[in-house]
This record gives sequence, structure tokens and C-alpha cells, in this order.
Amino acid sequence: MTALPDEFPIEQRTVGQILRQAAARYQDKPVVVDVEGPTLSFCQLDDWSTRIANGLIANGIEFQQPVLIMLPDVVELVALWAGLARRGAVEVPINLAYRGVFLSRIVNDSTATTLVVHKDYLERVADVAAELETLKRLFVFPAVPDDLPDVISKRFQVRDFGDIDGDDQTPVEVDVSYRDMIGIMYTSGTTGVSKGVMVSHAHAYRYARNVGMNHGVTDQDRYYTAGLPLFHIAGQWGVVYSSIMRGATVLLRRGYKNDLFWKDIAEHGGTVVFMLGAIANFIWQQPESAEDAHTPLEKVGMYPVIPEHEAFAKRFGVLIASGYGSTENPGPCSHSLGSPFPNNQCVGYLKETVQTRIMDENDVPCAPGVVGEICCRPHNPWEVMLGYWNKPEATVKAFRNLWFHTGDAGYVDEQGRLYFVDRVTDSLRRRGENISSMEVEDIVNQHDQVLECAVFPVWADESEQEVMVALTCQPGSTVEPAELIAFCNQRMPYFMVPRYIDIVEEIPKTPTGKIQKFPLRERGITASTWDRIAEGVKLKR
Repeated sequence: MTALPDEFPIEQRTVGQILRQAAARYQDKPVVVDVEGPTLSFCQLDDWSTRIANGLIANGIEFQQPVLIMLPDVVELVALWAGLARRGAVEVPINLAYRGVFLSRIVNDSTATTLVVHKDYLERVADVAAELETLKRLFVFPAVPDDLPDVISKRFQVRDFGDIDGDDQTPVEVDVSYRDMIGIMYTSGTTGVSKGVMVSHAHAYRYARNVGMNHGVTDQDRYYTAGLPLFHIAGQWGVVYSSIMRGATVLLRRGYKNDLFWKDIAEHGGTVVFMLGAIANFIWQQPESAEDAHTPLEKVGMYPVIPEHEAFAKRFGVLIASGYGSTENPGPCSHSLGSPFPNNQCVGYLKETVQTRIMDENDVPCAPGVVGEICCRPHNPWEVMLGYWNKPEATVKAFRNLWFHTGDAGYVDEQGRLYFVDRVTDSLRRRGENISSMEVEDIVNQHDQVLECAVFPVWADESEQEVMVALTCQPGSTVEPAELIAFCNQRMPYFMVPRYIDIVEEIPKTPTGKIQKFPLRERGITASTWDRIAEGVKLKR
């Protein structure tokens, strides 16, 4: 039987068409193994998504109509995602940590009238029910509970998930194009209020294909999610969708658990993992074992790579890949498995399928080695976001001068490699010197009593930024600020050494493990903040 192509023809770049071809090729092979639940084969997923698509049609879900989803990472969510795509509807995943104004804002902004929700989140819906402007109907998974809150029963039509999970396997005759929207994906909000990114089938395809190829995924692999939530593109497209198009098997874990990582890999034969840098750091800090390199794991996609990446690869016997991209932009580069990294800011060689420029504040191209904003234009149509949902001004700003502006600072070297330096909003300029928060964080995280940290700028007066770091300590440890300053002073230029240190119990993060710096910047200097200058600590220059 013919293998799936490395690159599908453009007219076939929809979830429904690719899943149908994968099911024909791999049939009863597992496509999803829930490490805490059931297994789903390629054919079962194909049939199930058809039934759900028919159920959506029967319940009046229109072509390109937004449908909200608030479900944990279960196989039913995978089937619903594929069913919505096959019907030509638009998924709107909700971050499972959202409640209150964060939840109501997305529900209202999406303009969706239908929400598929797990029963455990009904209280959250009830809490904001009076604020919801367009929502009319709920499908509750696994079924409507007996103790349904009164405010929900009175305000909404409430049905069981089974009402859209029927038994009609009639082929769905909907002409879904690669140009059509597949989702409105709300960004994780690391730089402010979340915006809905309008994503086409072609865009989702390109992201999944890039990740799968970059990680070397084949139909012999078992691809571990490491707890990446499926409401996020890394879990949904980077692992699940790329596994479908590459014929691999997904190992689904709900939420990252440090003590279960290697257990899952061993028991389920995980060969590939999509790993956030924070997870890589946690694993690296585990006590070394003689068995570290004797596991099924072979390939690691690490985003971003940690400073110890070379030692990590050797210790665990793996090849490391990395790359760069975002919800809005599938990525202009890739760093293939096992290729050397000049440093941990390098995210790979620029792709021929994407035109990339580094621009200054006036959108004038920068010379090689000069830091500016990373801007992109894909050569293939529909492979970057269609725009921000309900935010035309933000869309125009992002696409000014006909380039997509990523909001990220970076540079390109003479060899055509891209380096991610920082978020533009996280870049610091102190006394005429440009500072990368990422570089400062790399040093601070090397301190043996620091668990993790976030570096950001604060205003010491009206005209000058200073470097501040918020950090958490290793369990059972404490960090002496003056000693940390001495540690940093030995390892970085004096102008990069933080002035302010906040030792905190927890650093704010998104559910996908990304550190949120905007709450830290907004909080700024507090009564608990340690000030190097106020304490009279001098730096060696």
C-alpha cells in the first residue's frame, strides 16, 4: 500500500482528507493511546469523526460556524476536533484554566452560540452566565449531571454530548477547502489580553507538517505529548495532527507529571516527545541514573533549548531538534535533529518556503547580525493567520507593509540561521546597552538553588529601565540575593546583572508552561523586592 506523502498536494490539505488517507493506509493501527484510558485506531477516528460531523449537521451547526470547546485531553476531544474540521465548522478551544472574566471574555469575543463542555466546568460557566451575550446551547460531556446549576438550566439549552456523537456514518458531503477556517485559537496571553487567531486548514497543516518533519516523526514512532494540552497548537497540531499525517501513534497524557515522564516512556514505548524548555529543565535537574540513556526515547523537540542541551542529549541518548513559530505563524525556520547549536538562541536555518526579514522600528531591513523584529511572508497561500478575530486594527498592525510582524526580536547570521533574542516587549535597554532577558535567565537558572526565574524590565525612574528577576527556589533551599548577584557578576557583563530580585513562591504561567511576564511587569517593584543598589552591593566591571 502506498505510503503517505511527505508533502500533500495543496488541495488535499484539510484534516478530513488527510485523516481519510491515513485511515486507509494504517487502518487498525493505534493513532491515540490514552495512557490513562482507551486506545483509538486510525479507522476508528475516521469513522467517529464522520459520525460527529453528521451529529453537528443534525444539530444545526453551520459551515464555518464557531463552536466553543472546554474539554480535558480525552480521545473524545480528538474525535470532536476532527469532526468539526470535517463538517467545516470552526473550533474555539478554551484554556482549561480560564474562569471569571477570562472565560466570559473569550466566549463573548468568539460570538459562538454553542459550547461543548465537560461537566466539571459547569460551575465556571454558571459563575459568568449572566455576562454571556451570545451563548445559547451547551453539550455536556459525558452527560448532563443531575445537579445541573439552576442558572444554566434556565438560561441555556442543555444536551448530552451523545446528541452530537451519534451513529450516522454517511459520508459527509461538505466541500471543505484548505482556505477555510479550521479554528479560532486564542493566544496564551504572555504579552497581554488574548487575541483570537483565525487559522485556515492550510495554516494548521503547515505547522503540523513542519513539526513532524523537523522531529523526524515516522510511522514507526510513538509520540508522547508530555502533558501538552490539546487546546494548544503544540499538542493539537504539533503532536496529534502531525502524527496523523506521518502515521505515528500519539501517547496522550493529561498534564505533565515529573514523576511519570520516564514511566510513561518506558511502559508505552515513547520514541519522540514535544518538550517545552521548562520540562527539559525539570528533567535535567532529576538525579542522574546509569539508566538515563537506556530508554525508548530517541528524538526530542525542545522549545527553547536549555543551555545544557549538549549534555542533555548525551546523558539521555537522544537527538534534539528545535525551531521557531507561533499561533499566528507556523515558522520560518527549523533546526533538524542532531544538528549542532551555535548557542541556545539559535532556532534553525531559514526555510525556502517562507520569506523572512529582520526589520528595524521603521520596517527597514537589518544587516546580518543586527537585532530587529522578525517579520515573515509565506510563499505558499493561506499558511499564515487570516487575521485576529474581531480585531481589524490589530490585524492591520500585524501585517503592516505587507509583512507579518511577529513581535519577536532576533537576527540572522551569515549562514542563514535565525536567532531568537526575546519578545520585543521583553527586550531591555539599560544605559545604552541592549539586554536579552533570555540570556540573563539562562545564567540565573544555572545557580544550583534556583528552580526557575523570569527576567523583565522595570522603570527605576521616568527615563531608565533596570533589570529585575523573579525567581523560585529549589525545594528546601534558599537564595541569598547578594550571593546570586556575585554569581551573575562572574558570568555576565556588569550591565546585565539584575538590580532587583524578588523571591516568590510561584511564577505566573499559562497552562502550557509558558512564563507570563506581563503580570510581573505590571506588579513591578514591591515591598518584598531586594534592591542591589539600596543594599550597597557593588559590581565588578
